[in-house]
Amino acid sequence: MINICIIEDIVEIQKGLQSILESEPKFHLQACFFNAEEAILALPNLNPDVVITDINLPKKTGIDCVAEVKISCPNIQFIMFTIYEDNDQVFDALKAGASGYILKNTNPQKIIEAIIELHEGGSPMSPKIARKVLSTFNTISNNSILSLLSKRELEVLEFLSKGFLYKEIADKLFISLSTVKRHLNHIYSKLQVQNKTEAVNKLYGKS
Repeated sequence: MINICIIEDIVEIQKGLQSILESEPKFHLQACFFNAEEAILALPNLNPDVVITDINLPKKTGIDCVAEVKISCPNIQFIMFTIYEDNDQVFDALKAGASGYILKNTNPQKIIEAIIELHEGGSPMSPKIARKVLSTFNTISNNSILSLLSKRELEVLEFLSKGFLYKEIADKLFISLSTVKRHLNHIYSKLQVQNKTEAVNKLYGKS
């Protein structure tokens, strides 16, 4: 079961998204918020798996919400719910710690698939945004990258670079498969990459 919260200030859009989520048996909708301020206070206690948030909210933005909640709750995965796919706000949201985005005109099945992909360790975003993210972070030095990752995240990434499968990594580190996937999601988010190949290349300074 994937626990989900929504932050969306337009009632009709929030209800429409709520209806889509409630149609999927894998999802459990925990709460809906109309602004970032209420969400920032409530999310640490709810501790959902995924938060779907609009970017443009009444006062604090969805980007502000991501940045603030990620500090105390790094395991919560944010996916931005936006009209535009290639503007700087989407890019800024990813830099703040969001793991992907979906467009508001996306069909219901694709929205469901994007959320499941996110929960399984993916980062649903368009190639255009992904290239923009990668080009920005290509300037980060290897030492800076090392400082971004925890000791365990580095261990996971090093095993990946040696060709170990997720299950093999879990066995080597005496952790669960879901924990390995969680570490990978954090690695992808911190390094702003989409997959293990890009993460390994980033670690070893390859373009």
